[in-house]
Amino acid sequence: MTIENRAGTPAHGFFAEFPSDGVAVVIGGSGGIGKAVCQRLAQCGCDVALTYRSSAQKATEVARMVEELGRRADSQQLDLTVPEDVQRYYERVVARFGRIHTLIVASGADIRMDYLYNVSVDEWRHAIVNDAVGFFNAVKLALPNLRAGGGGSIVAMSSAAMVRHSPMDILSTGPKGSVEAVVRAVAREEGRYKIRANSVGLGAFDTGLMDRVWAHLSPKVAEAMRHGMPLSRIGKADEAADAIVFLASNRSGYTTGQRLVLDGGFST
Repeated sequence: MTIENRAGTPAHGFFAEFPSDGVAVVIGGSGGIGKAVCQRLAQCGCDVALTYRSSAQKATEVARMVEELGRRADSQQLDLTVPEDVQRYYERVVARFGRIHTLIVASGADIRMDYLYNVSVDEWRHAIVNDAVGFFNAVKLALPNLRAGGGGSIVAMSSAAMVRHSPMDILSTGPKGSVEAVVRAVAREEGRYKIRANSVGLGAFDTGLMDRVWAHLSPKVAEAMRHGMPLSRIGKADEAADAIVFLASNRSGYTTGQRLVLDGGFST
């Protein structure tokens, strides 16, 4: 059954409610999961402002997809490690769309997998700056806009390995510890301004940073990873998008400070 949301856009069976005014900002919207999130938001009647770091062509394609679904789109390059650029970006978005009602951070540091013993100090610093500091800048500088607009929702893309550590994953889980702490801080401190914050801890998926992981694994190891999941498969981008968009929407209006683990049962 096709459901019509309040904006009149077919939601293709997925039901989520968002404010009728303003925009959803998707940091990292050109990536695999970011693209799926942008599509789902547009299907739910949201205008979408997405950012990218280097994939201008992919970002343009995502923006075009949003517009083909009947919503307004904006695509801008953004380096989260430069707070002045982040501030100017939010000012431009608010000037065009009126207000920000949703912030989804679907980006992460470009990292490799290795044991902590082999990780260099420079690699660690790079991961912390790009992931943890970048996320802090994205959230900190968005809060005044969310407050001014009467509240909103923040969703972070985190890691299921925060629950069950995966060997060689420290460059991902280390910064994500900071991300999770910021999410909880916002949930506790900004609730009085009607601002919610949650995270989705992702396991093995068929897109995004995991593409590089699969490329470096032998077929035997990759197959073992898949069958090591209780559900005996890896996740799909649209499954991640459904969880992220649900937490961002008014359908989860009483949910804040939570981490939804989406890993096929691996961390159970």
